[in-house]
Amino acid sequence: MPPSTAHIHAIGTAVPSHDIHRAFVDWAAARLEAPGGIGAGDRRAAALFRRMDQRAGIAARWSVLPPTPTGGSPVANGGFYAVDPLPPTSARMAIYADAAPPLALAAIAALAEQTPLDAITHLVVASCTGFMAPGLDQILADRLGLDPAVERTLVGFMGCYAAIVALRTAHHIVRSEPAARVLVVTVELSTLHLQPAGELEPLLAMLQFGDGAAAALVTADPAGFAIERPFAATLPDTAHLIRWAIGDTGFAMHLSGEVPGHIGRALTDPAFRDRLFPDGVAAIDTWAVHAGGRSILDAVEGALGLDPHALDASRSVLKRYGNMSSATLMFVLADLLDRPDARNGLAVAFGPGLAADGFRFHRA
Repeated sequence: MPPSTAHIHAIGTAVPSHDIHRAFVDWAAARLEAPGGIGAGDRRAAALFRRMDQRAGIAARWSVLPPTPTGGSPVANGGFYAVDPLPPTSARMAIYADAAPPLALAAIAALAEQTPLDAITHLVVASCTGFMAPGLDQILADRLGLDPAVERTLVGFMGCYAAIVALRTAHHIVRSEPAARVLVVTVELSTLHLQPAGELEPLLAMLQFGDGAAAALVTADPAGFAIERPFAATLPDTAHLIRWAIGDTGFAMHLSGEVPGHIGRALTDPAFRDRLFPDGVAAIDTWAVHAGGRSILDAVEGALGLDPHALDASRSVLKRYGNMSSATLMFVLADLLDRPDARNGLAVAFGPGLAADGFRFHRA
């Protein structure tokens, strides 16, 4: 008997209620103008940062960090980041432990409005912006009242492509156990990791990130998107381009401005393209590309010669929410599930390594 095909039935999403994007832009520009920053006390660096912000394609980013009593942002007086030095990693992880489960549960509730979540047999959770034990998987299983026999998998610290890994894990579970009902959850609280940077590149990296959560039901029953032909590839000599380091003031990310160029060159290489698109680019009518930033989406579009509207779903998610690390790709797939014309697609995300992970999918 041939193995079962895993299907993504539906995806629920959730973001916090506090938009911090404009407050961050003003805070970052002020740091660049300060003596000792790249701007060396003049306005040139800040002006460049604001131009890059205008081109970033991001209108809002949401944070679990609450407004101040007077309605200010986390960097305003009385906010979480209005201290010197910035809060330690321990304080950030305490907020993660408090805020990650409710945000994940909100996404699961949004999923439950679309499809029944009874008889869950497996729980796969991806989160790269916090640690705690008992783990987020155990906490969610308990709060959802899942059977203690539910098998749990926790995907951590893989970065933006962790959603692909989580869905690929569900794919393999369903293929080996046709009766499995897999709940896949991604939750990221990237805004807990603001760094005391005064240079342009790290501030541009922090400009991208926001908080969000998503949840999907994956089973063998034909509905939604069928997952097919997962793939994984690593670009040579690129490990230095995306890095996360656990420091005394949170997780410090290094996101090089060279990333889009490397992705674009890889996608024009025939051998690399054949690995990702063995049937050719023309066989794909729907693109779910991780919205890691406008320049990354531009690089994918240009290298593959895509129609200017091919990445509209990814650009829309980036505009509304920013880059939510692993949750972002799930938001893109959620939008595409609502489009009847999305039929033969490819999902791909890029992350530390520099790795490209993905899968083909088609409408059931």
